[in-house]
Amino acid sequence: MKGIILHGGYGTRLGPLTFSGPKQLLPIANKPMSQYALEDLIKSGISEIAIVLGDIYPQRVRDYYGDGKIFGVKITYVYQEKPKGISHAIGLCKDFIGDDKFVVYLGDNVLRKGLGNLTKKFIESKNEFMILLSQVDDPSRFGIAEFENEILSKIVEKPKNTKSNLAVIGIYFLNPKIFSIIEKLKPSSRGELEITDALHIALKNNVSIGYEKVTGWWKDTGTPEDILDAHRLILETLDTNELISTTSPNSNKIIMGKNCVISSDTKIISPVILGDNCKISSAQIGPNVTIGSNSKISNAKIINSIIMENCIISISKHISSSIISNNSEIIQSNSLDQEFLIGEKSKINL
Repeated sequence: MKGIILHGGYGTRLGPLTFSGPKQLLPIANKPMSQYALEDLIKSGISEIAIVLGDIYPQRVRDYYGDGKIFGVKITYVYQEKPKGISHAIGLCKDFIGDDKFVVYLGDNVLRKGLGNLTKKFIESKNEFMILLSQVDDPSRFGIAEFENEILSKIVEKPKNTKSNLAVIGIYFLNPKIFSIIEKLKPSSRGELEITDALHIALKNNVSIGYEKVTGWWKDTGTPEDILDAHRLILETLDTNELISTTSPNSNKIIMGKNCVISSDTKIISPVILGDNCKISSAQIGPNVTIGSNSKISNAKIINSIIMENCIISISKHISSSIISNNSEIIQSNSLDQEFLIGEKSKINL
């Protein structure tokens, strides 16, 4: 069994956050979102993984993951260059997969409960493919699985009208039969080879497709709001066994890196994660805040936000529902609460 992580796409809905790197490297709880996919595959017993790179700073991905040794796996890189769809990206991995079954994991998906025993279930099943489904509030945003008499009958991309609310999430269990299907696909109206089209053709050709409904939560982190929601969910479900140190013996769900300096007049409200070498003074941090390493925060009140590495924030204001990229600086001003979506190396004087 092998794994594929899709690491391409432009991340246009994330605006300035993706001007300097691929969206899948954006940190959620001080960890690149694609690392959740990698660790999930590793926990499932998969040790050979291909990462499909796009044309947005692909070297940054290679620099971070390397050959996979530090994660205990072997990583192969495949270049897609221009985003031509999920099916196109999968098709590029034909030589890597060979005759093995495999699982495809979109690098911007976060599945908190992980794959669990689903990989083993797929290997042992008679199904040729398997998809994972999750209930959604707005089916028109997703590929939707439709059923007849509780039997999977159709997969429709972003339907305007459907009786189903079960979205096909970005994790697909497949075998090499998918490659012959992909070779026959034609681009959709948006110029991509759609995975939903490939799965629909598979159904029409009597390929057995099993499905499992995901329990717990799943997030497709395509927008800043989605990232902040996933961030909140991850922080709220932190394993207290991961606790490193706290500002109070009664606090929990506060993880602090090495060499942090926290002033006595700073209040930290869990859940919060601080990276290494953070300096915080006269501030209130939390709940639901992550601060990257080597950042300096003073005076501010920060809630429900992601502050990346090497940031300086010195502002007597409330910062909420914000994502502030690496090496950014926000300095004092006089006005009401602020919301920020700031790209890398930004500087704001208020």
